Amino acid sequence: MQGIQASQRRALERTFRRRVAPDEVISAELARHLTEISADLRRQVGVLLTREGAVRHVIVGDAKALMLPDIGRLRGGTGRFRGLRLVHTHLKGEPLSHDDLNDLALLRLDMVAMVEVHEKGLPGKIEAAYLDPAALAFDGSDGDSAADPFLHVHARGVHDLDLDFLDTIEALEAEFARVVGRATGADGVERALVIGVKPDDEHFEETLELVRSAGVVIAGTMRQRTFKVHPKTVVGRGKLQELILEGMRRNAEVAIFDINLKPAQARAFEDATGMKAIDRTQLILDIFAQRARSRDGKLQVELAQLRYSLPRLTEKDAGLSRLTGGIGGRGPGETVMEIGRRRIGDRIRALEKQVEKLSGQRDVRRGKRRREGIPVLSIVGYTNVGKSTLLNALTESKIKAQNKLFMTLDPTSRRLRFPREGEVIITDTIGFIADLPADLLAAFRATLEELADADLLLHVVDASDPYIDDKVETVEKLLGDLDLAEIPILRVLNKIDIADPSELPDLARRHAAVPISATQRTGLSQLITAAEQRLAKRKPLT
Repeated sequence: MQGIQASQRRALERTFRRRVAPDEVISAELARHLTEISADLRRQVGVLLTREGAVRHVIVGDAKALMLPDIGRLRGGTGRFRGLRLVHTHLKGEPLSHDDLNDLALLRLDMVAMVEVHEKGLPGKIEAAYLDPAALAFDGSDGDSAADPFLHVHARGVHDLDLDFLDTIEALEAEFARVVGRATGADGVERALVIGVKPDDEHFEETLELVRSAGVVIAGTMRQRTFKVHPKTVVGRGKLQELILEGMRRNAEVAIFDINLKPAQARAFEDATGMKAIDRTQLILDIFAQRARSRDGKLQVELAQLRYSLPRLTEKDAGLSRLTGGIGGRGPGETVMEIGRRRIGDRIRALEKQVEKLSGQRDVRRGKRRREGIPVLSIVGYTNVGKSTLLNALTESKIKAQNKLFMTLDPTSRRLRFPREGEVIITDTIGFIADLPADLLAAFRATLEELADADLLLHVVDASDPYIDDKVETVEKLLGDLDLAEIPILRVLNKIDIADPSELPDLARRHAAVPISATQRTGLSQLITAAEQRLAKRKPLT
């Protein structure tokens, strides 16, 4: 504490001896003690008090604000608050600041109070604030919290403050527990706030669909109005306050963002809100982990997850900073974090070797097909456009197909005989998506290599999708990134049974696509004819 004299330091140290009765926000004696020190220092001075009335921390700020110490993440049961209240001085008697109220919400403090420093260091007026139970009332609707989610109590002095602290906080916690209980869904299912940072509705709607596909309950949604990513915490302090309150009232433990986060941003957000931060890549990886069934798929998902997690490993994740901390345990040995990174690196290299082996095995199978001269059609497209349903319809197969994102991870091949007695192999592949994570693309390289030997790509698009143009562009850009742009493409306009009939002719013409309904099995003969004609131009059918 720079600029503080020895006598002032001793006065601050004596603060720890003070006690406050459980029903008091602050005692008159402690208020007088703080205002005298504050007047002498010409700085704000505060204390963090436990519910038993003990002084946990003494804080010295500047003339306008305090910087609270790190009091750790909140660990408590449903409806619990921090168990600490902040009482501090204001030199000019100004009301509680925006930062004071942010601290109240973000740290989930029991209460925040300010005491005016009056003439000659005497305590003057007092203002206390705590969360308003009505602001936490869960009404089942989405949207922002109340404009002012705090209740304020004012008094001319400490003796005039008509507020029983213990009764107030116990009633608040009881109401909060009741509100949270009403907001809780099925046991064991994570509840998430979905946070939109990108400005376009298409991206946000897709994120919501990803969350549903992951089996997570959407407790609520929030959009960032400025669409400007805060370099540290993703969203600014004002939005953080809204998020923590919304998370409390909806009993959300997870915040899912529609963008990718830097490791430091995710940690800072989690430290500020107490909610687990999940970004777009992590969400997609989680869906892939749930969908992986084959050994190939599981290997590739694990590889992608490890590549994602390696730069995000922290000492907090690994445990203690060293294997044995404290006296007798200090030394030049590896930290737990270093050991964790090394082990992850070793596992990544082992998985890469296995994936490379898989790639070799697939290459052998593709070589056999090439020698046999059997043409290959690969079905590609955005996720959930009906690729597996189309394969089932064409080949009378029973591949699992649902109205969910990323139902297919492993390529599935079937043989199909065209009308001119030409036999082809038709393959279903993993669905594409905008901003497909690079680690995921790299991990599934062995799977995507199947596309390289295709003689024709059937690009399936959803005729009922309002964002069809953007998704067609996304898929074909990804095909270019994978060096597959030279392979002929036949676009297939699927789901015409649920699309607007008046728009279908223009869509089919604009995208040069064959209109079909895989579920209704309409238009399949026209598709086969068109595919056969495209293949005949490239190579003769056997």
